[in-house]
Amino acid sequence: MNKPHYADIARDLTQGIASGRFPVGSYLPTELELRDLYNTSRHTIRAALHELQQLGFVSRRKNAGTRVESAQPTNDFRPSLASVEDLVQFGTKHQRVVQSTEEIVAAGPLTRILGCEEGARWLRISSLRIDGEGKRPPVGWTDVYIDPGYADIAETAREKPDTLISSLIEARYGRCVSEIQQDVHAVNISPHMADLLRVESGTAALEIVRRYLDSSGVAFEVSVSLHPAERFSVSMRLKRSTGSSKEDM
Repeated sequence: MNKPHYADIARDLTQGIASGRFPVGSYLPTELELRDLYNTSRHTIRAALHELQQLGFVSRRKNAGTRVESAQPTNDFRPSLASVEDLVQFGTKHQRVVQSTEEIVAAGPLTRILGCEEGARWLRISSLRIDGEGKRPPVGWTDVYIDPGYADIAETAREKPDTLISSLIEARYGRCVSEIQQDVHAVNISPHMADLLRVESGTAALEIVRRYLDSSGVAFEVSVSLHPAERFSVSMRLKRSTGSSKEDM
C-alpha cells in the first residue's frame, strides 16, 4: 500500500476541520498519533501540518500541540502584478466569466508552457475577465490548467467568480501555494481571440504565464492570460542588493 502524500493528508485534515470533526479551539492529534493514523513518516505529517498553518487553519507551538484556529483559510496567498495584493484586487474587480471547461492532453508547445511531459492530462478552465458591471470590453482571457483530480473546482470557479482558482484549491484541498513563477511575453492577438476580446486581429498584447508551486516545488496550477496591451500593464520594483558587489571585492 502506498503511503499518502502530504497534500492528501492536508486535504483530509482540512475536510475534518471544515466538517467540525476538529472544531475551532480544539487540538489536532499529535504528530506521532497522526503518523500512525496515516501510516506515514513524521516528516510527511509535519509537511501536511505546515500547509494547514500556512493557510491559517491551525497554529503550532512547541510543547503545546497544533490548535485549530479557523474553519476557513485566512492566510490566502496573494500573487501579484505590481505587489502581492494586486492580483487579488484584480480578481475582485475584474471577475471571471467561465466560458468552457474540458480535460485536455498536453502536446506540442503546450508541454513547454506547462512544464510537463507529452501526453500529460490537465483540466482546462477558460474564462473572460470583465469588470464588475460588464459594461467595458474584456480586460483579458485566461486558460487555467489544473490537476484533473480537482475537477470539482471548475463548478466552484463559476460560483465564485471573484476568487482566485489557486485560493479555491487551497480552501478545498489544503494545497498551499509556496511560490509563483511568472513569465511575460509580447504577442499579437489571433483572429479568433480578437473576436472574443473585441479588438482588431494582430493587436499587441501581453501573454502572462504563471506557475503555482507547492512547497515541494510541484506545479499544481498553470495559468496563461492574454491581455490587450492598452487594457493592462505589469509593474515591478527592482532594488540593488545590499551585499557587496564584485567591484567592491
